[in-house]
Amino acid sequence: MAALTPEKSINNCLSISELRSDNWKLLEDNLGRLSTISADHADFTATSQQVMRAIETLSSLEIYFANPGASALAKLKGMIARGKLVRGHLAAGQFRKKLDRLAQRQRYSEVLIVGATSASEQKAIRRRLRPKRSVFAFDTVFVQTFEDALNALRVNPILQAVVIHDGFTFRSQDCHLDTLKAVLDELEVLFEATPDFERGPLLGRQIAKFRPELDLYLFTDGNVEEIAARTGETFKRVFFRKEDCDELYPSIIRNVAQRYDAPWFNAVWGHAERPISNFHALPGSRGKSIMNSNWIRDRAQFYGKNLFLAETSATSGGLDSLLEPRGPLKFAQEKAARAFGAKRTFFCTNGTSGANNIVVQALVRRGEVVLVDRNSHTSVHHALMRAGARVYYLDAYPLNDYSMYGAVPLEELKRKLLDHRHAGTLDRVRLLILTNCTFDGIVCDPKRVMKECLAIAPHLAFLWDEAWSGFACAHPTYRQRTAMGAAAELEAMFQDPDYVARYKAFSAEFGAEAWADDERILNTRLLADPSKARVRVYATQSTHKKLTALRQGSMIHIRDQDFNERAFDDARKTHTTTSPNYQILATLDLSRAQMELEGYRLDQHQLEHAMRLRRQVSGDPLLAKHIRVIGVGDLVPAEYRESNAESYFDEKSGWRNFEKAWRTDVFVLDPTHITLEISSTGLSGDTFKKHLMDKFDIQINKTTRNTILAMTTIGTTRSDVANFIQVLRKIALDCEEKGRNFSKIERSFHDDKVRSLTLEQPLPRFSSFHPAFRPNMETGDGDMGLANDLAMEDDNCEYLQPADAERAISEGRVVVSASLVVPYPPGSPILVPGQVIDIPSLKYLDGLDVREIHGFDRERGLWVFTEETLSRILDAQK
Repeated sequence: MAALTPEKSINNCLSISELRSDNWKLLEDNLGRLSTISADHADFTATSQQVMRAIETLSSLEIYFANPGASALAKLKGMIARGKLVRGHLAAGQFRKKLDRLAQRQRYSEVLIVGATSASEQKAIRRRLRPKRSVFAFDTVFVQTFEDALNALRVNPILQAVVIHDGFTFRSQDCHLDTLKAVLDELEVLFEATPDFERGPLLGRQIAKFRPELDLYLFTDGNVEEIAARTGETFKRVFFRKEDCDELYPSIIRNVAQRYDAPWFNAVWGHAERPISNFHALPGSRGKSIMNSNWIRDRAQFYGKNLFLAETSATSGGLDSLLEPRGPLKFAQEKAARAFGAKRTFFCTNGTSGANNIVVQALVRRGEVVLVDRNSHTSVHHALMRAGARVYYLDAYPLNDYSMYGAVPLEELKRKLLDHRHAGTLDRVRLLILTNCTFDGIVCDPKRVMKECLAIAPHLAFLWDEAWSGFACAHPTYRQRTAMGAAAELEAMFQDPDYVARYKAFSAEFGAEAWADDERILNTRLLADPSKARVRVYATQSTHKKLTALRQGSMIHIRDQDFNERAFDDARKTHTTTSPNYQILATLDLSRAQMELEGYRLDQHQLEHAMRLRRQVSGDPLLAKHIRVIGVGDLVPAEYRESNAESYFDEKSGWRNFEKAWRTDVFVLDPTHITLEISSTGLSGDTFKKHLMDKFDIQINKTTRNTILAMTTIGTTRSDVANFIQVLRKIALDCEEKGRNFSKIERSFHDDKVRSLTLEQPLPRFSSFHPAFRPNMETGDGDMGLANDLAMEDDNCEYLQPADAERAISEGRVVVSASLVVPYPPGSPILVPGQVIDIPSLKYLDGLDVREIHGFDRERGLWVFTEETLSRILDAQK
């Protein structure tokens, strides 16, 4: 039997956790083989070399883990050096099993200790972090350098706290990782220029940027009082090193416990355990109306008794009110704000649809202008109609080959703002609404977007629909492109003296003459005036889509320097039920706790699963023949990709392209959104989706005429990925079998179907609002609320079949939509009330391959305004 070999190098592996596990298994197996063969056996040398390579790989990793850890590896190396191969084989097996057990152990975590500590000090620290009375289990990792500390944060996902001691150096002597190569040189210059007593706070600030969920503690010989005053937001505690600080260990345990605590979930659990007699209008409470039933009692077993025990509408007895939270629900929302980087967070039980309605009502007054991506979720358009906003639609770049839209270019945003500046109505532009990331995974740079928009309109507020980004706060690469992460950076930037100086230099160079040149403005990276710009940022998050929450569970995150509490409270009460589902709220609380305690690990795993799926489908000749993975190069045009990255992971560069692209590119792709082009199968997207569900029990959501969208989440497993790949192969094999047995007529029919799916289908841009609904003809915004109100009266409208509408347009009639026409999924409109219907929109509607199109009656046709209605409105405006 040949020697077993590890698959990847340490710097280019897909998954560090799997690399560790695989190498421990290889050590065990290869040592077992060496212990049974003689030194002159043909495989002895090759197997020995594989053992040494595995040890070399693990030596670069185990220094960042407590278990099995560097000491265990050193013991194993000693056994091998002394020729004790049988003992080494047994020890390797024990260490591997320990690693597997720890991977499944509940509430186990590790604490990183940075700085010089003696062997006796390390032993004392380990002993103190193993209290007899605690539901948590801890062990410790010791590193001596700045570089090793940052590497530990990257590779060890189960760290929960970091303790920094003065006296550490910068460069590692043992490190073989180069994942931080891009930033280490710059940090080293900063480190060398920093006084010794400031290096601990410097490291703490870097850790807080990378893993903000971790609790940080500092031991220093310096002026602890002064340091604590300056670094209070970075460190949980600052200790004077010469003192015996027994408070450190209970502090670590207590702060982890605070993150673990889910106050609202605990309150609901406690309520369920109370022997309450219900005399309120809630017969399902405690499950008695079901358990005492002779007809449906057996069906309650499907849900379990706890569901009904927790069902209540009480706001007392340890519970709280969603509309006026003062107890555990208030505390749960405060914890969520901290976890997701917001100043305020509010729970919602009507999905992000309800959340969008709340924010729009809170921020927009009748007649104010809102810039909005036309491909925003349908809830946004309904909210704008109710608010009486003047809507100025933004066009995303089209991806005609796949019948989908990309994202809105920054130049498009700036041009629309300049339109209003020229018209003298810039002060009425109140809000910008964008989706980030899109359904198809395209992500913009929100910090740059907001900074440049604020340079033109410093009063502008922003609503980012982050339906698909709930997990992003826990991953350093994703976090930089979240609304809250970007807003926090802007707040800090506008207060930074260096930025103020940069702005003064920019303002001096970019004078009045430049501000009169639209093309120069569009082609310049603008800086916002820090003395005028206000950071007013809202994010609506579909927690139930990407985190562990029940359906309809969503959050609103806010960083608004001009927050209007009265307006927001009124909007929240308008769109929030007085009878919320407490179980939904409880899972929102648990989602927050999970993200703080293990979000980094879960996020990394879902990324790895996504990349594994992409690589397997692309690398399999059979699959690649029939099913093509659409990459970042297909979805993000080259002019928006400064990195030139075509793939975010490969064996040569590892994850470097992913990290570089997310730092530099205008638009990037979330790899967990995997678009598969399927036209070669001859099946449309909707047919393929139905085939997957009906025949193979695989559920996907979004399709286009020639694509399907698969997503990995924090709940996806390797088994799920393997099953999906296996099913795709079955479909590909079926295509091969059918292809071999096609008759001439069947072959022709199949080829025609494939051709129809691969032909480019141009996507319609937003045409325009009809003059009857355009209060200002100098700009493109329209009064969609007026159009919607008029459409409620039957006498103002008529039904028109698409073919009849196309004929009428060709004959010169201006046909105007009286309803939102929304294919679902994805839930973004083709037509809106008041929009002029054009031929491209009709052709696109005709080519849609989804069964559910809201606002379009297939039997009656499109709901449009009569010509008489439009004439009457225009006459009234004269």
